[in-house]
Amino acid sequence: MRRLPPLTAIEAFVAVARLGSIKAAAAELALSAPALSRRIQTLERFLGRPLFDRRHQAMAPNADGDRLLAAIAPALDSLSDAVESMTSGGEVLRLRLGVLPLFASQRLFPKLAQLRAARPELHLDVDTGSNAISRLGEGLDAVIVLAREVDPTLYAERLDRNKVYAIGAKSLVEGPDPLLRPEQLADHTVLLHRDMADNFTAWRHSASIAEIEPKAVDHFDSGALMLEAAAQGLGVAFMLESHFNDANDPRLVRLFELEVESPYSYWFVCRPRALQTKPVRIFRDWLIATLRTD
Repeated sequence: MRRLPPLTAIEAFVAVARLGSIKAAAAELALSAPALSRRIQTLERFLGRPLFDRRHQAMAPNADGDRLLAAIAPALDSLSDAVESMTSGGEVLRLRLGVLPLFASQRLFPKLAQLRAARPELHLDVDTGSNAISRLGEGLDAVIVLAREVDPTLYAERLDRNKVYAIGAKSLVEGPDPLLRPEQLADHTVLLHRDMADNFTAWRHSASIAEIEPKAVDHFDSGALMLEAAAQGLGVAFMLESHFNDANDPRLVRLFELEVESPYSYWFVCRPRALQTKPVRIFRDWLIATLRTD
């Protein structure tokens, strides 16, 4: 039988490659940083080549490391799953997920039946409360948030890129004084989500109306209520292209034809250590494969 490197060295390599640092991987594997480094060195000596580009407080797989990770990580995950299936007795896997209500209703829930069919052992406890990122590790295992960027000490996957849409009731373009030009917003109320205030700033600069103030600005903490307020003619909502498309509400129209990139994206976020737990890993892999858009 062909000689193989120690399994502990392979496990250490995969942990460092996934988490990006010796410190995070050592904490995950309950090892000291020197002990973990020795395991990495053992594997590199066995293969006769370095596997990482070593940077200040960070380690990224080099080309050889990437090839090795792609080849062995699925096998190691399968081995872990096989051992767990022999010891878990068919236990339910539970993920405590923080998610925004609008993302959950528009994009997550319509696809969850696929996840349940593929992984019936995984169940979600859904939390739509605020300050989700700050509660990671303290009530939440993973979160889906809308943000400009994410703390680099956390594991984050961008799920989409979006455009800003001005969304209003169909009556705004069908009445006797139709809203057709951006400067007419001076006579209308703008609806903004508290977590996406920069959407309007970006849109207004693109429309070259930075000096024009709307009649009023009303703030919301619910995207679903913003869409309903817009549909009822209470103002013009500055939201994302995906919000408008997924709502598929015949009462709503996109106002103006400006192409404006939103500074906000949806992100999947967890602590690096959490990514090594089976519920988080299963959900993350399914989410990226199913819901992420280019």
